[in-house]
Order: sequence, then structure tokens, then C-alpha cells
Amino acid sequence: MIQQETMLEIADNSGVKTAQCIKVLGKCASRKGKYTRPTAGVGDVICVAIKKNLPNCPLDNKKVHRCVIVRTKYPIRRPDGSYVRFDSNAAVMIDENKNPVGTRIFGAVARELREKNFMKIVSLASEVV
Repeated sequence: MIQQETMLEIADNSGVKTAQCIKVLGKCASRKGKYTRPTAGVGDVICVAIKKNLPNCPLDNKKVHRCVIVRTKYPIRRPDGSYVRFDSNAAVMIDENKNPVGTRIFGAVARELREKNFMKIVSLASEVV
């Protein structure tokens, strides 16, 4: 579960190392109440601010960018009753057309990305869990 101000690792070669979530897109609060925040899971698109990047990164660190979540520490329940969770929260930078900015994806990604039509990310990933 990713919410506002969560720090994420970036799992591609776009030049960005870490980013901070500043907005969860397309989600309202998960339940009614005074202290609820919108949360995002695997396959959801969020807005991020770049916190650490390489000097030759083509993305401007003073602008807001979009990325899709590929791994979460929070367990994901699958329809067959199994759960899957990862060691870190990670995301992949995307452009306006939902295509990845980088040309390589590092680490494993969740199978739920296929259901959310991020086929380019699934094909670039080394392992799909």
C-alpha cells in the first residue's frame, strides 16, 4: 500500500534512483472516516517527485512525473487464495502514453501488471512473480 509521502525505489534505467509519492491518481479514500488516505497497490499510477537521480538523467527533477507501482511490501492477495509480497516498494517511470521511460526493468515484477495492461513493462522485466 503506497500513500502520500511514501519513498519508492525506481526499478528501471531511466536515471532516477529514488522518488517520493506526492499523489495517488484515480483513487478515493478506501473507507469512510476522518483519518483515511487514498492508497495505491501494484499496477496503480501515481505522481512522484524525484529525490535522487544520476547526473545524466533526462528527466527534470523539478517537475512532477508519473510512475506505475511494480512491487510493494504490503501483501497482495490473489484469487486462488495465495499472497505475494516483496522486500521493497518499487516503481517504474512512465510517460503520457503509459510506456516506460527506461529500456530495462530491474528485479521481479508482479503478475497483476498484465491485468492492468502494462504489457511493455511485463515484457521488459527479467522475472514475473
